[in-house]
Amino acid sequence: MERKTRQRSAVRDALLEAHRPLTPTEVLERAQRHVSGIGIATVYRAIKALLADGTVVSVEISGTPPRYEMAHLGHHHHFHCRACSRVFEIRGCPGNLGRLSPPGFKLEGHEVVLYGRCVTCAEAA
Repeated sequence: MERKTRQRSAVRDALLEAHRPLTPTEVLERAQRHVSGIGIATVYRAIKALLADGTVVSVEISGTPPRYEMAHLGHHHHFHCRACSRVFEIRGCPGNLGRLSPPGFKLEGHEVVLYGRCVTCAEAA
C-alpha cells in the first residue's frame, strides 16, 4: 500500500479541480499552487501511483501526449481544441454505436473525440 504524501495529494487535487484531462506539465502547474516545491519527476511518480491504484485514468488522443483525469467520471468523451491543444470532457454518449458495426461483429467499446476550437480560442479567432 502506497503512503499518502502532500505531493500526491497535490497532484490528485490538481486533477480533481481541473474538470478536464491534463498533461503532466499542466498537472505540475496546478499542483504547485498546493505544494510550491513540487517538481515534474514527482508529478510523474504521483501519476504512476494514482494510475496503479485506479484513482486516475489515462486519456489517449491520437497524435498527442497522454493526459490524465479522475477515474470516477464514468463513460464520457472528449473535445480536443486544435488551437490551444487542451482537451475537455464531453458529458454523455451518443449511445448505441453498435449499429455502426459490420453485421456479425460484436462491439466491445468505443471512444469519440470531437475536434475544433474551444470557446476561448473560437472567440479569439
